[in-house]
Amino acid sequence: MRRQWRRFWRIVSRYMPKRLYARSLIIVIAPMLLLQSVIAFVFMERHWQTVTQRLSQAVTRDIAAIIDMIETFPDSDGYAQVIRIAQERLALKIDLLPPDPLPAPGPKPFFSILDQTLGEEITRQINRPFWLDTVGNSNIVEIRIQLENKVLRVFARRSQAYASNTHIFLLWMVGTSLVLIAISVAFLRNQIRPILQLAEAADSFGKGRPTPSDFHPRGAEEVRRAGSAFMLMRERIERQIEQRTAMLTGVSHDLRTILTRFKLQLALAHSKEDIEALDQDIEDMRSMLEGYLAFARGEAAEDPGEFDLTAFFHRAAEEAALRENILSTRISGPSVLHVRPNAFGRLLSNVIGNAFRYATHVEVNARNAGGTLTVTVDDDGPGIPEDKREDVFKPFVRLDEARNQDESGTGLGLSIARDIARSHGGDVMLEESPLGGLRAIIRVPS
Repeated sequence: MRRQWRRFWRIVSRYMPKRLYARSLIIVIAPMLLLQSVIAFVFMERHWQTVTQRLSQAVTRDIAAIIDMIETFPDSDGYAQVIRIAQERLALKIDLLPPDPLPAPGPKPFFSILDQTLGEEITRQINRPFWLDTVGNSNIVEIRIQLENKVLRVFARRSQAYASNTHIFLLWMVGTSLVLIAISVAFLRNQIRPILQLAEAADSFGKGRPTPSDFHPRGAEEVRRAGSAFMLMRERIERQIEQRTAMLTGVSHDLRTILTRFKLQLALAHSKEDIEALDQDIEDMRSMLEGYLAFARGEAAEDPGEFDLTAFFHRAAEEAALRENILSTRISGPSVLHVRPNAFGRLLSNVIGNAFRYATHVEVNARNAGGTLTVTVDDDGPGIPEDKREDVFKPFVRLDEARNQDESGTGLGLSIARDIARSHGGDVMLEESPLGGLRAIIRVPS
């Protein structure tokens, strides 16, 4: 039983709307519709049917009395008096027709509460063959009853046998429901808007974009607290990034001073072999310091702008020609992106440059669709073992196999690339390439 309930709720949740505003509307409207349906059913079942039955009983009693008078006074003068009394006192128009057979039963209306109720009352009180027509003239009900040597035809107003003003109640019920729903929708929209703005601000911050200028905590108390907590968290993160960058900048400056003194001392040295070895060590230290500083900074202070993939791929093709690599590129969708241009260019340069370093043939496919940019970089190099593909994203990690022929690297290229991708709200993943080497997949919101 529990498994069936879980399956039922999984099916329901699959078709339920995913957005908060739509779900809130369902929470407000669904109980109201259910309540109105119950009220309408109870009213139709009890009040409407009961009133119609009472009215039909009264009309049937009047017809039964007319039949008794006709049978009590079977002469022509008696008929005239009965017709007059029926019209003046009972508001019924009657005729006496020849004893022809009754017409065949006509089609029943879709909602035949009057036909059913009035037919039951005639059968119970009069118990003679009869024929009803409630479809022809909507305001008149025609009743024919077979007597011994004649047919009694009775015309009655529909309102005499049927609760015809019930639609007023239904109209009032539906009208007030629509007014209440409109008020609820307007109020709910004002309550949901601060939550949507908070989600948009958090999404922008996660993608490295500035928070909307008009954002400030508002709405219900819980939403205000969430907005204030988000702003404090953003300030702490930005302050931490600034402190880290400032500290590393100072460290880099101090170390550069020491390296400068090393170079001066080397310039005064006399042994050429020692000078070349020490000079190479100094250059490696400088490269590592620059790489680490760039990784720690992460281009966090750059403002978003436009980035042209077509122009970047053109420059990459020129670099491939200088390196004597084969590069093929393809772009599907818009080529202009809204990202941090310098940081995103560095992301692509690190990934594509890494492929240039270890491979001969490189293919780059960019697909911009559905608000997401997917860049796939394939190469025919030695690749990376599957169990070590996550390790290469760690700072200063360089593999001892396959892709480690270039000893001048610092082990920060892919780390910087993933850091930039995640600061844009995306990621970088590695897979096996159809070309036999490594495939790098970059996905970022566009």
